[in-house]
Amino acid sequence: MDIQGKVAVVTGSSVGVGRATARLFASKGCRVVINCSRSRPEAEETAELCRAAGSAAAVVQADISKDAECRRLMQTAGEEFGRIDVLVNNAAVTEFVPFDDLEGLTGEKWERIFRTNVFGTFFCIRAAVPHMKRIGKGAIVNVASIAGMLGSGSSIAYAASKAAVINMTLALARTLGPEIRVNAVAPGAIDTRWLRDGLGEAGFQTLRETYRNTTPLQEIAVPETVAEAIAWLVEGASMTTGEVITIDGGVHLGPKMARTPKRQ
Repeated sequence: MDIQGKVAVVTGSSVGVGRATARLFASKGCRVVINCSRSRPEAEETAELCRAAGSAAAVVQADISKDAECRRLMQTAGEEFGRIDVLVNNAAVTEFVPFDDLEGLTGEKWERIFRTNVFGTFFCIRAAVPHMKRIGKGAIVNVASIAGMLGSGSSIAYAASKAAVINMTLALARTLGPEIRVNAVAPGAIDTRWLRDGLGEAGFQTLRETYRNTTPLQEIAVPETVAEAIAWLVEGASMTTGEVITIDGGVHLGPKMARTPKRQ
């Protein structure tokens, strides 16, 4: 898909991966709808960065955990730009709860995580599909996580929610073809404020050292790395649907094995 002149809705795009994706799309001539739930000033900053890149941008504040808000988001995007070609489901929440603290993962925390990460992803897709079908083509990229593949991450509930997103990606790829392609990216750790705040600076640096010592690529991703993969799935993967692209520096391969000493 040539995204120049097209319209993309990127949820959770005030900061982090969402902002990087919106900026990359804008640099390619794609008009962008910036979404936030609470951080309106940062969303406006993202929109200004997109406009500075030479593309039109609009901000729509909406809580994607609510079906009506998702419908309003897509309706507003359609009214603003006349079409929706691309949807990136990036918005997500978590709770940092140790896996062995079963009592600490309350029902309220489970519900909060699933309402945004799972329900919200589905609600946004359902609301965007009529706009895409009207123009006969569309691309959806869900931001999952290796947590959903490995059963790791910030909490059991978060890992389970991202596993659900991966499963939903497969189911909707079957359901929405041939007009609409549905794929996902599954990042590992990403150097964002979200992760630094959740782990604390000392915890984040420990994680970074672990990546450097145990993974093939020896580094944590940055938002721009994930944005590049999202853009490829939209622009260059015309025969790809139902795919999950892992962006974790090789974490999913397991710890690096010690090299076999050379024979003397």
